[in-house]
Amino acid sequence: MSRELVWTGFMSLDGVVDSPGGVEEGHRGGGWVLSTEFLPEAFALKGEELEETTALMFGRRSYEAFAPVWVGSEDHAAYKDLPKYVVSTGLEEHALVDGWGPTAILRSVEDVAALKQGDGGAIFVHGSAELARALAEADLIDRYNLLVFPVLLGAGKGLFSTVDRNRQHLHLRESEAYPNGVVKAVYDVVH
Repeated sequence: MSRELVWTGFMSLDGVVDSPGGVEEGHRGGGWVLSTEFLPEAFALKGEELEETTALMFGRRSYEAFAPVWVGSEDHAAYKDLPKYVVSTGLEEHALVDGWGPTAILRSVEDVAALKQGDGGAIFVHGSAELARALAEADLIDRYNLLVFPVLLGAGKGLFSTVDRNRQHLHLRESEAYPNGVVKAVYDVVH
């Protein structure tokens, strides 16, 4: 039995995961989550994830964006003492955020595969589109927790690879549509 690896995040209807929180993140269409009417029930999945998360994983850029904010965030206080993993070939130990619990740097997809074989519960990957594509291509992602927003961005980082590869089937675990147009879709990857 291996640990479950779950990608979680916000996505536009056309598959873009780039800059959901704001333009300063680098995408001219950024901030698209904030431009959608806020309904607490549409974000309930995020609260449910807190109960299930036993570790967090990020690519370097997402870690550098989230860690300095989440370390002091009351909304993310439950994550503070959880183990964290950053997958990066270039990040140095001294660049890790102090006071945010145990954090290890993994240098390769193979390191992630080895981590999955260890003991423990679900590892949630936040943001990190490039990492998510690499993990999916290595058949390491077990579930996608998606909140799909009613916006088309046309360009930006996508979650799914455009590389020609073998078909991968998904099983719909749970879904719900909300009055603000957001759709929750939780898919298990059929391995």
